[in-house]
Amino acid sequence: MAEHPHAAQIRRGYAAFSAGDMDTLRGMMTSDCTHHVPGSHQLSGDMKGIDAVLGYYGQLAAQTNGTLRVELRDTFVDGRGHVISVHRTTAERGGKKIDMAGGIVFRIVGDKITDLDECVADMAASDEFWA
Repeated sequence: MAEHPHAAQIRRGYAAFSAGDMDTLRGMMTSDCTHHVPGSHQLSGDMKGIDAVLGYYGQLAAQTNGTLRVELRDTFVDGRGHVISVHRTTAERGGKKIDMAGGIVFRIVGDKITDLDECVADMAASDEFWA
């Protein structure tokens, strides 16, 4: 069975993120996309607009001295523009390490990502790591 186009799109996005290919990511998202980051730490909140979203991704790399790794585990689609990803995140920062499951609920309109709602397995551990 062929993979749903939205699942394939999200896989391409994860590959681009992992490669630091911000141009590809820019082309996959609407100019007014929003990435919602959970928690109560310095990087949490709503990143509104493609420049803010890509700036957030740059901060993830900068804050972890390039150690951040996100391994896509699976995708789930509903055929109506929603994709749920499940991934594993590892990183080091300021003598702290994180190894946590998480995911993102994507909203796709046409062929562009409009919203990314990020979820983490352990909010307290995520807040502590990014504090």
